[in-house]
Amino acid sequence: MYDVLSQNIQYLHGVGPRRAQLLNEELGIYTLHDLLYHFPYRYIDRSRIYTVHDLSDGMQYVQLKGRILGYETLGKGSARRIEADFTDGTGYVRLVWFKGLKYVERTLKTGVTYLLLGKPTLFNNRFNIAHPELDVLKDDSSLDGITGLRPVYRVTEKMKRSGLTSGAIEEMVDAVFSQLKGLSIAETLPDYLLSRCHLMGLNDAIRKIHHPESLSVIPSVELRLKFEELFYVQLDVLSYAKDRVIKYRGFRFSRVGDYFMRFYHECLPFELTSAQKRVIREIRHDLGSGRQMNRLLQGDVGSGKTMVSVMTMLIGIDNDYQSCIMAPTEILAEQHCATMQRLLGPIGVRVELLTGTVKGKRRQSVLDGLQDGSIHVLVGTHALLEDTVNFKNLGVAVIDEQHRFGVEQRSRLWLKNEFPPHILVMTATPIPRTLAMTVYGDLDVSVIDELPPGRKQIKTAHFYDKAVEQRVQLVRSEVAKGHQVYFVYPLIKESEKSDLKNLEEGFRQICKQFPDLNVGMLHGKMKPSEKNDVMQSFASGELHLLVSTTVIEVGVDVPNASVMIIENAERFGLAQLHQLRGRVGRGAEQSYCVLVTGYKLSENTRRRVEIMCETTDGFRIAEEDLKLRGPGDLEGTQQSGVIFTFKIANIARDGELLQQAREVARQVVDEDPMHELPQNKILWSQLKLQRKTNTNWAAIS
Repeated sequence: MYDVLSQNIQYLHGVGPRRAQLLNEELGIYTLHDLLYHFPYRYIDRSRIYTVHDLSDGMQYVQLKGRILGYETLGKGSARRIEADFTDGTGYVRLVWFKGLKYVERTLKTGVTYLLLGKPTLFNNRFNIAHPELDVLKDDSSLDGITGLRPVYRVTEKMKRSGLTSGAIEEMVDAVFSQLKGLSIAETLPDYLLSRCHLMGLNDAIRKIHHPESLSVIPSVELRLKFEELFYVQLDVLSYAKDRVIKYRGFRFSRVGDYFMRFYHECLPFELTSAQKRVIREIRHDLGSGRQMNRLLQGDVGSGKTMVSVMTMLIGIDNDYQSCIMAPTEILAEQHCATMQRLLGPIGVRVELLTGTVKGKRRQSVLDGLQDGSIHVLVGTHALLEDTVNFKNLGVAVIDEQHRFGVEQRSRLWLKNEFPPHILVMTATPIPRTLAMTVYGDLDVSVIDELPPGRKQIKTAHFYDKAVEQRVQLVRSEVAKGHQVYFVYPLIKESEKSDLKNLEEGFRQICKQFPDLNVGMLHGKMKPSEKNDVMQSFASGELHLLVSTTVIEVGVDVPNASVMIIENAERFGLAQLHQLRGRVGRGAEQSYCVLVTGYKLSENTRRRVEIMCETTDGFRIAEEDLKLRGPGDLEGTQQSGVIFTFKIANIARDGELLQQAREVARQVVDEDPMHELPQNKILWSQLKLQRKTNTNWAAIS
């Protein structure tokens, strides 16, 4: 069966090389199997034929039966269009085409009877239908193949211009089913799972998703197809995690010694929250279990993840192992290093920094200290991954803001010791539960869901860009209290000269508005030493105002800064807005975040701004972000090496089914860790096949 469906789409009746190339490029359809898995996204009930007289404003898709009286090509260039007059004897409708005009001119005919499908709109007291779907009717008997419940497939504008419409896709799907004749589509789940989960067979599901006898059957069809898709993702991730546990033993950290205890009793700058204590207990259990730790630590901005990582590394040092922490930017790495030297220096822990700017004798000193074991903790950027960086005995690797590192980069840390070190990955970008189960499904997850005591909730407001005086008053008021202010401008790519110009213009404007204050500017095109000087000046309080791009988004900690003003906030996603807001509110004083936008906002953008003003809960923001943008657009998924290719499942909406699929996959992996049970043969062979052709979900964390 699989051999039939693996046939190149080019050789299907009605396709050919030109259409095949379009299907390849636009939809990723290369085989008959790919075509059958290009599912309809909705259905149109074509059981009723309306008359023009029946039409009313606001109607959705309708069918009309009639003739085209004539048509003409109007306009020039991009305004060129074809208009036609259509009648069924009860009235007239104007048909309009703006795209695919060559195809329309070639196929449009007068004097023949058409069955028309389209959405009527009222314009100048006359109904118009743009880009209708037309089927030629020889006689009423030919209605049998057209009326009824019809699938609608996603096609691109480029496909439409070449006549490759939803109707054309439907004809191709029918051609595949004709080619299959009496053959059944091979099942991909064992009978016991179909029975246990109350799922229909794959053959029925595939046939009915394309040609349902009624809308009532769609939920059970979608349940089967969504479950399979989610199940194999979870089976991939969980079987990989089980294999890793079997293959890799971890360093057993059997004791909590003097370094940890002295720090806890003598140097801890504040009382740990109950959430931090809980997470440290979870990590302590992993480190003493004899298996390699792979744990994701989620915590909102300012929740104290860094302190948890410090105490994790101290347990490693107590057991005669070195630790490292890898950060995505030099600014954050330098800040981590300074913080850890201040915290750990008094108890004799040597902390050093390694970034691209550490060179010459200083660099050689660090490399020598790693090899002889005199350096306990190395803080750095991706420079840690270089082949010349060799540890005497690396036992703990911490990856901060891990979504900013690619899969291959992170995996190279594994090679820094004979056995992989314990891995703790941290993120201040809260990950929705369903996304975490998919992208980081093989990791144990810890959550710090509590902020340190004394922190006040940041007040967030939305100002339009014309409300300059309001912003000036807020800045003046906070500076008068001895506080500092961030102004952030969007610089999405460092090569966008217009954005850099906006930043520089904003800097000049702010200097003019506040001539008595010290203003600094920071962006990614500056030399590292220049960036460091500006940040040091701001951290020391020498600068009152800092005008910056998003280079300050992650990890910058200046407790005295109490206002974050984000210009052109409509150009930022929710996760990035939340990260930027987290740069203030790090002290005991009330802090503010101002989102500045223009007046013209899309509905999606307006909703993002409303959510930011409603809540500071990062996890709620992450869930809303998932709903608004979809998983494939979320910050972090592309960096993690993940391209979401779900055909029918949607993890923003199908969270409950995802959880069910995960539990079933976990049972399979626990009962059959070595892939030996005969009843699961179909599962493991199907998983192997999917790993060859789809995203390798097991390799992304």
